[in-house]
Amino acid sequence: MTSQRTRNRLIQRLREEGISNEAVLDVMASTPRHLFLDEALAIRAYEDTSLPIGYGQTISQPYIVARMTELLLSRAKSLHRVLEVGTGSGYQAAILARLVDKLYSVERIGPLLEKARQRLRELGLYNLETSLSAGGFGWPEKGPYDAILAAASPASVPAELKEQLGPDGVLVMPVGNERQFLTIITRRGDSEQFDVERLEPVRFVPLLGGVVR
Repeated sequence: MTSQRTRNRLIQRLREEGISNEAVLDVMASTPRHLFLDEALAIRAYEDTSLPIGYGQTISQPYIVARMTELLLSRAKSLHRVLEVGTGSGYQAAILARLVDKLYSVERIGPLLEKARQRLRELGLYNLETSLSAGGFGWPEKGPYDAILAAASPASVPAELKEQLGPDGVLVMPVGNERQFLTIITRRGDSEQFDVERLEPVRFVPLLGGVVR
């Protein structure tokens, strides 16, 4: 159920769904998604579906992880400093950390963050820092960022995240309440102007404030 053959079938499915970035596909093929799930759900790790991880949160569908990562890589002019909002299980962080120079990741639910930290350490991923934080506010002390990826949906794009983008920085996130759309926000140079591009409909947990310890 967690064999390389099973993972390869998932990668073939992602190709068929339009994912074409070979670096993204290679990293996803070699990342053990089953390690980011409770044992009872590990058998479903390589299905192309989101799965519960507790506290009302989910591990994102592999297609969405691949799609958002591919968009980030194709749009960002640099990947030196990247912020992830919503560490969750740590799976998206594990993918990103192998594709960017330095990753910062924030999570608002303490027990989820502790589990994610342990998994990321076990995989030998050390080019990242994590923090327990009200995710919608990002991590301004470590910014500005070349790119930001958020794995939860606010009603509108948080001004705090836009402010943490460096020149030509790119933010990829779902936006909306009942109807959510994958959205790309790009800073115009170092100005206060942003271009917004709305892509396909998606379904994410809402972006909430506050910290759960």
